[in-house]
Amino acid sequence: MGLIIRSSAIHAAGCYTTSPIAKGARVVEYTGPLIDKEEADRRYENKPITYLFAIGDGAEVIDGHGIAMFINHSCDANCETEEIDGHVWITAIRNIAAGAELCYDYCLYDGDEEDAPCNCGARRCRGSMFSPEELQRRKRLTRKQTAGDVKIPEMKDRAGAKKKTSYETKLKSDTAGSSAGKRKSSETRQGKKASVKKRILRTSNGKAGKKSSKRTGR
Repeated sequence: MGLIIRSSAIHAAGCYTTSPIAKGARVVEYTGPLIDKEEADRRYENKPITYLFAIGDGAEVIDGHGIAMFINHSCDANCETEEIDGHVWITAIRNIAAGAELCYDYCLYDGDEEDAPCNCGARRCRGSMFSPEELQRRKRLTRKQTAGDVKIPEMKDRAGAKKKTSYETKLKSDTAGSSAGKRKSSETRQGKKASVKKRILRTSNGKAGKKSSKRTGR
């Protein structure tokens, strides 16, 4: 099996196969130095591009330096990623013809505030490299933020002082509870996954994740 890097219609450079690949075949391993998440934070804190792929519980990440880091995202992918015995493999999920571009679904999650638009051109493209679960999480967050911006009409008691409505009191209580829950959720995520302040890409089997920014894995 031969792989080459050349221009891609999806994004910049892509990875192509020069020979047919059978469904189920391991195409290429995602390789590079293995570093801990603290070193990843230090090394890529202010860099716009990363090729970090978290393994296991995310305490360690692969700092990608191989051909696999050029494989682009697609919502209609011909490959998937999976972690096997501490190694991350790109595997064909259908027969792939010679000359085809290799791609897999990035399923980005735990993202920063930036968008991750998808340019794969698939008929059922979801328009984002974020996973469906991450997109739903962002929608819920937006709804909560919008609810928090609701203006409560002021009521005054006989002395002219502002009086809280029962709705306002409940809203503040709910907001406080939501904030506490958010902190707990964030702490849980950081405890299970690497904490590099960039987008994370989940493997197809959900056991590892790749961390990156705007140009994850490209």
